[in-house]
Amino acid sequence: MTSETICAPATSPGGAIAIVRVSGPSALAAVDSVVSFRRGSAASAAGFSIRFGVVRDLDEVLVSVFHAPRSYTGEDMAEISCHASPYIVSGILDRLCACGCRLAAAGEFTQRAFLNGKMDLAQAEAVADLISSCTSAQHRVALSQLKGGYSAELAEIRKTLLEFSALLELELDFSEEELEFADRRKLDEILERAIQRCDALADSFRIGNAVRNGVPVAIVGAPNSGKSTLLNALLNDDRAIVSDIPGTTRDTVEETCVIDGILFRFIDTAGIRESGDEIERLGIERARRKAAEAEIVLGLVDLCGESVEEDAERILEMVDLKRQKLVLLGNKVDCGMCNKNVNILNNIVSCIDLQGVSVVSLPVSAKQGIGLDYLRRELVSVSGITSAGDILVTNARHAAALREASSALSAVRAGLSSGLPGDLLTIDLHTALSSLGTITGAISTDEVLGQIFSRFCVGK
Repeated sequence: MTSETICAPATSPGGAIAIVRVSGPSALAAVDSVVSFRRGSAASAAGFSIRFGVVRDLDEVLVSVFHAPRSYTGEDMAEISCHASPYIVSGILDRLCACGCRLAAAGEFTQRAFLNGKMDLAQAEAVADLISSCTSAQHRVALSQLKGGYSAELAEIRKTLLEFSALLELELDFSEEELEFADRRKLDEILERAIQRCDALADSFRIGNAVRNGVPVAIVGAPNSGKSTLLNALLNDDRAIVSDIPGTTRDTVEETCVIDGILFRFIDTAGIRESGDEIERLGIERARRKAAEAEIVLGLVDLCGESVEEDAERILEMVDLKRQKLVLLGNKVDCGMCNKNVNILNNIVSCIDLQGVSVVSLPVSAKQGIGLDYLRRELVSVSGITSAGDILVTNARHAAALREASSALSAVRAGLSSGLPGDLLTIDLHTALSSLGTITGAISTDEVLGQIFSRFCVGK
């Protein structure tokens, strides 16, 4: 594959300047065939250089020249900066293809960077995350992974396990002498640390996935408790229809909002009540499902209503307090008749706290905007993202591989404690090493690589 020279636009349409990227063994020769320079050529340029040139009858350009292996792909490479006219870009690509280049497939430049050892697979996937990042949290996590901190952690785990795997296999060569080269006690300690680290990284996927795709927040409560008004207030937009008629919202309404660099996915749901209306009942069931899927649940209770306790109990029935974060909101605090109901709500929260579960309670007015700044700060706090470490797993494939590795290492540890011989221990140990290797690409298949790089944009 890398014997071919590829080209593609590296910038999206719409700007003033475009970049056409070329990489491969004939990249510099192809550029010299298309671009005329006043002095010298791309192929003769020493190291990295930028040269002014002319594409005859088309445009004046700047050409950045990168010699292998000091380039993004590890191959001879050039980037032609031209005006962003689609006619000019397509004209340059046509002339490069006429010189023997071919148009690159999606992600092919980064795939070559991986194959040529410029980055591992986890870093290559971080490139796609970095390009698609739209919040500071997404950018921070993707950049950390691209810099190699995550890969270094995995490499250290694999290195230690490989050393002990080699010692166990060495014992097989001396099985008749019954020699033990691997210290079983030390191996058990290393296995314990490796399992704990794999589990911690796999568990970080909950936060990592929220960073990547947005923290799902379900807004639930009785009809007319102010759910749609709250959604509109948080978004600063009239996204959901607001009406005094109970049951106005019959389906979920989903919108995203960035708060302090964190993406939240807000889900407005149908009011929870007993209903004989078939369509409304379907909406209520969907509301329950969405609430079960959310990381954070905003439970609205109407402080001007007469059923505060019952409404709060319905919300609590929908939330798994061991897994989800609940923010209980006493809405319509501006109504002037809510002191008694505020006390009722505080008593409910106190009872929950006595059970060892922390529930946040805030008085707000979605209509008047009272308490919404406090709510935004609380959402950022309970998301857990700001307190998370730099290394977060954002990829479901990585999380699954880490859990497979942890399970295999647990089997090795169990076999170790029961006195299993080294040849049996190495089976599960190799499984763990293989699982960890699939994350960084130390062990990979063409099928997996094809799935990963097909999600990239052309030109990257």
